[in-house]
Amino acid sequence: MLPKVISAICLSLWVSSCVVSSAEDIYMTRALKLMSRTPLIDGHNDLPWQLRKQYNNQLSKVDLHTLNTTHTNIPKIMEGRLGAQFWSAYVPCDTQYKDAVRQTLEQIDVVHRMCQKYPETFMFATTSAEIMTAFTLKKTASLIGVEGGHSIDSSQGTLRTMYHLGVRYLTLTHSCNTPWADNWLVDTGSEPSEHDGLSPFGKQLIQEMNRMGMLIDLAHVTVKVMNQVLDMSIAPVIFSHSSAYSICPHKRNVPDDVLRRVNQTEGIVMINFYNDYVTCSKTAKLSDVADHFDHIKKVGGAGIIGFGGDYDGVTRLPEGLKDVSKVPRLVAELLRRNWTDEEVNAALGKNLLRVFQRVEKVRDDLRKTQPDDVPIPYEEVENTCRTSHGYQDSGAVRPLSTVALLLTLALQLITTLTS
Repeated sequence: MLPKVISAICLSLWVSSCVVSSAEDIYMTRALKLMSRTPLIDGHNDLPWQLRKQYNNQLSKVDLHTLNTTHTNIPKIMEGRLGAQFWSAYVPCDTQYKDAVRQTLEQIDVVHRMCQKYPETFMFATTSAEIMTAFTLKKTASLIGVEGGHSIDSSQGTLRTMYHLGVRYLTLTHSCNTPWADNWLVDTGSEPSEHDGLSPFGKQLIQEMNRMGMLIDLAHVTVKVMNQVLDMSIAPVIFSHSSAYSICPHKRNVPDDVLRRVNQTEGIVMINFYNDYVTCSKTAKLSDVADHFDHIKKVGGAGIIGFGGDYDGVTRLPEGLKDVSKVPRLVAELLRRNWTDEEVNAALGKNLLRVFQRVEKVRDDLRKTQPDDVPIPYEEVENTCRTSHGYQDSGAVRPLSTVALLLTLALQLITTLTS
């Protein structure tokens, strides 16, 4: 009798596992089918930084077909069905006021050279149309985002030059204040606010980014900066690699009131996979990331969601999402949670394409507007590594409002002394 009972239990477990496996296969089949029709566009990958760290950008010493010390290589890209990638041209905050511009240019250069070395895999892209062209050719469209405003050294000319080199988004700050914007650490209380969000020059930059067609990335900034930019930008914004604050209350994530504003302005939040931003702990599962997708859809709608894995820029990733090859599993999980094909297609790439196209339209509408060539006031960037060529009085030019304030205070002092 006992052997029969054991056999029945084993048969039942086997049938159950077959049913579960069959269901998973159905969702994965649907996921791969959708990904064959709509490009998966990821907002942030730090492979270029790993190439610097591990090889000092010497591509002659690395083969992306066999590289096994990163989350990203060509076989993983193929398995992950990566349709387009914003490669991060990132350099650390300790380069600020030193050699940030040079190092950033070198990171831009390594992305170009990566595309040249592997033309069968990568196609360099700078427009929404080129993303779709690459997808048709079964190549990964390769775009560039500069991660951190310190990389432009408070220069609109430098930003324009980077645009000409193919950069299509600027993350306003990394984890340090710039001379014109506060970073997310201010919201933790660990760093002081220097600008109450954006300085006047920071606001100039937002307008100039609208004019030139540069995507504005609000990952890494304070909530005050988020709202200031949402108030003034005439183009939609992106969060290239951030998650939902209500699910994980980390200051790098996006609060619900901002999610609603992103919906109203038709922007996008590309969800980060870093465990610390997913569960606010060192461990996480694929399902935890899906919870962020569900929450943002509930609060802001499926139209503001994208993928921003942050691969090769983080040290801890969820179980089931350990490298770029695993992203189809997340797509299958969304389908298992009753996301419609239309909603999944939007998150995969259509939302980002819409945002990009809108930014391009704003640029085209402003094509007759002259570039902003008013520099940042010298006293806001003065340091021992910076010269003052072009500024009057050795750079001690003060804005009129500052001069007026000083005159007012002087007159008040004179009045007090003579009364």
